Amino acid sequence: MSPTGSGHGSHHGSGHDSEDTGDHARTGRTGRSVRSVPGRRLVRDVVLVVAAPLVLAGFGLGHPGGLRPHNAVHWAEMHIWLLPVWPLLALGVVLPLWGRPRRDATGAATVVALAGAFGYAVFYTGLDAVAGIGAGIAEQHGGGQRRKVVNPMFATGDALGQAGVWCLVVAVLAASVALCLRYGTARVLPGTAVLLVCCWSFFDSHIFHPRGVVTMLGFALGFALWVWAAAARPANNLAYGGSPPS
Repeated sequence: MSPTGSGHGSHHGSGHDSEDTGDHARTGRTGRSVRSVPGRRLVRDVVLVVAAPLVLAGFGLGHPGGLRPHNAVHWAEMHIWLLPVWPLLALGVVLPLWGRPRRDATGAATVVALAGAFGYAVFYTGLDAVAGIGAGIAEQHGGGQRRKVVNPMFATGDALGQAGVWCLVVAVLAASVALCLRYGTARVLPGTAVLLVCCWSFFDSHIFHPRGVVTMLGFALGFALWVWAAAARPANNLAYGGSPPS
């Protein structure tokens, strides 16, 4: 999950200050004037961080309330489709921090945030595989003994999910510290507050309708607020080297 090389936050640095104040023109290799539009980059980044939680919210509208033989096929198939989506929720933490961490407090907080995001992606995907795909197949084919298999799978999946959410909490707190040091608390804390409430709900809501769906919508809002905060010029002129991903 941890990106390497050049960074998302670099367009905030002194070498690119003109991008912070609006559109600007530069001359490309062809000699033509090429206009860079930071607003489009902001829209792109917002789309990237809200995509996964919105998809998860959509799946939540059709997520069965419990696993039973009549919905076991649907349960397993849904979680197969969700398998690549769950890790992408962590993109909302990674993208606002994109770049090579500096050797300072901001960089240290960034490393902790990226490690937490990675931990979430690993453990919560494990929940999806065990309590989603595995349990659904066991419910479908286990016959009269299916609950002797399904119940332990749910217990294991719950443990993995709890670990994943705790990692996400660490990631949100550490990312908030890094972003506050760079952009100021006034811009960052609203998104942090929304995300922490969502993490608290996420512990037992999964994407079950209605609370799980609302939780995913909240993640979309919180991550969008962070992207907006990271679009500002760093308050203390801290910047990473390189260029944002295109």
